[in-house]
Amino acid sequence: MKKAIDNKLFFEVAKEVIGKARYDEMKQYVSHSDITVYQHCIKVAYKAYCFALRHNIPCDLRALIRGALLHDYYLYDWHDPNKGFRWHGFKHHRFALQNAERDFVLSKKERNIIRSHMFPLTFWCVPKCREAWLVTLADKIVATEETLIKYRKKV
Repeated sequence: MKKAIDNKLFFEVAKEVIGKARYDEMKQYVSHSDITVYQHCIKVAYKAYCFALRHNIPCDLRALIRGALLHDYYLYDWHDPNKGFRWHGFKHHRFALQNAERDFVLSKKERNIIRSHMFPLTFWCVPKCREAWLVTLADKIVATEETLIKYRKKV
């Protein structure tokens, strides 16, 4: 039986980011299949939050949620080959971090979450805290689920 999750903290922290600065711009960019970057980031944040609570992993839940919500805050359409966004998988974490640092006050953990979420693809950006490892894991799971949606629809 799954442990019940209290969503109050999640929504309190999420309000610090969602709807602020340029966060809503992510609604216009597609992440995987037909899922927007906005939807993707919220799913990753919630999955990481639930995982930490269900498995009693001691961590800074505020940093975990905020870092996850901002992990793909790159604010461009990486699918357009004419825009010069080649090698998106290797670079977007840097753009996301630059944008997040410009628009929000970030903790050291939040910066590490954003910077390292593409590990192991970006093997030089290793997660250095539990929160970053949890977001990295949640991102891989959610991205896989979202990508498979496209293939399920074809079948």
